[in-house]
Amino acid sequence: MSDIGDWFKSIPFITRYWFAGSIIVPLIGKLGLISPMYLVLWPENFFHKFQIWRPITSTLYFPVGPGTGFLYLVNLYFLYQYSSRLETGAFDGRPADYIFMLFFNWLCIVITGLMMDMQLLMIPLIMSVLYVWAQLNRDMIVSFWFGTRFKACYLPWVILGFNYIIGGSVVNELIGNLVGHLYFFLMFKYPMDLGGRSFLSTPEFLYRILPNRRGGVSGFGVPPSRRPAPQEQAGGGGGGGGGGRHNWGQGFRLGDD
Repeated sequence: MSDIGDWFKSIPFITRYWFAGSIIVPLIGKLGLISPMYLVLWPENFFHKFQIWRPITSTLYFPVGPGTGFLYLVNLYFLYQYSSRLETGAFDGRPADYIFMLFFNWLCIVITGLMMDMQLLMIPLIMSVLYVWAQLNRDMIVSFWFGTRFKACYLPWVILGFNYIIGGSVVNELIGNLVGHLYFFLMFKYPMDLGGRSFLSTPEFLYRILPNRRGGVSGFGVPPSRRPAPQEQAGGGGGGGGGGRHNWGQGFRLGDD
């Protein structure tokens, strides 16, 4: 048991609690301690009966059974693997920024779930995090089942097909990928690569609660306010001849030079 405890404590802080909640809540439903009917997202009960816990429990709950157990374990593995990599990679030392990313993705997924009458939100949130990791490490070669190897940017779509084969729903994975793309575009691609304004920023109160653990300024820095003109790109000033574009392919820690 000590080995399991040591392994659990080694999981990054935010991922650890998300991972634990994704085990405890399905177990509560499986044992009948709380009826699963109270754990899923039902728009009518949420709006008219003010059962405001449903958006949270529906993100952590999954109906584990003979036909869904393997799908649940696979997605639990994806949660552990890619949330850990993202929290200790691009978001290393920046828990407030990681919490904000999870909250933004979760909020978009909850709104979509209420509009589309989706009852389970675990897979979309996991896929949104996996999508962000894949885009930040898009040129990394990853291995999948049966020895297949491909660039990380294709991983969310490969998993979409894989989950569908083993009994999942394409809709869940697709919504997760789209929400992950929305976050990546608004936080990274549009302001940093296209020179647009920054639409997303982590609230200051989160930095006060979860301060950065590494040096430098909070957040992800200030993106360019506009895309440089061609003569500015061609001139000096340390432009590096990069044409004002960023290379997203090799993976990076935010804030590193």
